[in-house]
Amino acid sequence: MNQALASLRGILTPNPGWVALAAALLLSLIGVMAIGTVEPGYADKQGELWLPAALIVMLVCLLPHPRMIGLVTYPMLVGVLLVLVYLIMPGAPLVPRVNGATSWIDIPGAMRVQPSELAKVVFVLALARYLRFRDSYRTLIGLLVPFVIMFIPVMLILKQPDLGTALLFAPTLFAVLVAAGAKLRHLFSLLGLAAAAVAVVVAICLWAPPSMQILKPHQQKRIVSMVSLAQGDTRYVQDEGFQQDKAMTLIGAGGLTGYGAEQATVIVTYNKLPHDHNDMIYAVIVNRWGLLGAWAVMGLYIVLVVSILLAAGRSRDPFARLSCVGFAAMIFTQASINIGMHLGLLPITGITLPFISYGGSSLVATFIMIGLVMNFASRRPALLSRPSFEFDNADAIFQ
Repeated sequence: MNQALASLRGILTPNPGWVALAAALLLSLIGVMAIGTVEPGYADKQGELWLPAALIVMLVCLLPHPRMIGLVTYPMLVGVLLVLVYLIMPGAPLVPRVNGATSWIDIPGAMRVQPSELAKVVFVLALARYLRFRDSYRTLIGLLVPFVIMFIPVMLILKQPDLGTALLFAPTLFAVLVAAGAKLRHLFSLLGLAAAAVAVVVAICLWAPPSMQILKPHQQKRIVSMVSLAQGDTRYVQDEGFQQDKAMTLIGAGGLTGYGAEQATVIVTYNKLPHDHNDMIYAVIVNRWGLLGAWAVMGLYIVLVVSILLAAGRSRDPFARLSCVGFAAMIFTQASINIGMHLGLLPITGITLPFISYGGSSLVATFIMIGLVMNFASRRPALLSRPSFEFDNADAIFQ
């Protein structure tokens, strides 16, 4: 009882987790209004079902002690990986093929669940659990296990295929390793190799014959259409470039203050923007609220990410600290990719805007992150806790 009361007092004490919650709620409310601009029925479901459900799950995440969360992390990782394997099994029951992907499980009479959303949360927790007291990752060989923890779920998600979700894992791994004190020369060497690999893939998509292609045909076309749009070439605007072209058009038309709800509804509907209530919701926001709305959304994401990082900085528990850094990196990367593809800076990858896009699985997963951040931020360090990774000599990170 005393421990429960102490936990409750810690949660109610002002901390950065409350700021993260406020930003997440504001983004969610903006999302409900933006979805209502184009799909009122989906907006009602998002606001009356998925958001309350996400908040209830978030409250549950406030209860367990971080030590208990750490103990169940590896079993949860195994469970999630088994579900991801099930998704790619040929003819698996309750697994519909939606837009060519097997990324969902239909729960009869309930909802359609996207396990890769939960995989993002469990991946961060498992990575933090592994790194919490180790220093082996400060060698190049020691980075192998963290990369394996990332590699397995990424490969399973790519098999669905879901390139957008898979892209979130590597930047998150990089951020967590930096926070844990991995040597930057090792990380930047690996980052350079990854950048070179991406450049090779893009070059192959643009100039290599079909027999040498690595990506699927629709993925190749999206990269080619993005480059063509950036060069002013409009030959793909009625094909693979249609979605991105319409998004950029709607954003450019929004001006400073936007058109308001009624006129934006007409404009977005007339332009026939695909996936306007989930993947492409940012174009709806800017068209309705203009550049001011775009800045407000980006500002809320900055507040959210900074508050989560402040919660990480306050924590002396290495598991909690690294988990918070991972959650901040995951949310920041996802928002950046989604906004970047709206602006023509990145190819369309089918990735949602956190807290804003329509979808129960995504909303619940992101509020699980917020609940865990609030949980970690409210805990006082144990009196006899084991020392965590601490590198007082900053030069050691660069060696």
